[in-house]
Amino acid sequence: MGFFEIFMIGLGLSMDAAAVSMSNGMCMRGNKGEEKADFNWKMAFFSSLMFGIFQGIMPLIGYLAGSVFAEQIAKIDHWIALILLGYIGGKMLYDAWKKEETTECKLITPKLVFVQAIATSIDALAVGVSFAAMTVQIWTAVSVIAVTTFILSFCSVRIGKRFGDLLNHKAEILGGLILIGIGLKIFIEHMLG
Repeated sequence: MGFFEIFMIGLGLSMDAAAVSMSNGMCMRGNKGEEKADFNWKMAFFSSLMFGIFQGIMPLIGYLAGSVFAEQIAKIDHWIALILLGYIGGKMLYDAWKKEETTECKLITPKLVFVQAIATSIDALAVGVSFAAMTVQIWTAVSVIAVTTFILSFCSVRIGKRFGDLLNHKAEILGGLILIGIGLKIFIEHMLG
């Protein structure tokens, strides 16, 4: 698997974190009676860092667990990639479709961000298992995924702050489509080549 494919997987995986970051940005408001609070650079950096770290750690954990069984699953790796990436992408599309439109905001705290980072990175665990069945340089992959998630999350907080409810859950839809596309690409390449 090349750098471009790893980058696209990182981009797809980071869409959950980007959607949550955008939502967090929308919730950066002032106290009652105030129009809006100034952009909170410290919280934006902290939340983006947490999302990046967890998106990088989870594929590594999945890879290490999957490596134990790599020889047994090498013959079906393309099916694993198709099923896992298709499921994750499909779940993202379903979740984006099912979400209710809401403008209610919670106070953004480090504890909330920590929980959000774990929740949005669970899917990356399954991607790590599929990495174990393929030829992937895991340190490059987790680094690319972590950095991509950090950058996209930081930008999404800023976008959420600036544009509010205009964008809604479109980032999650894009992420789901990217993951499904990568799964199909891996499957087709293996079947044809």
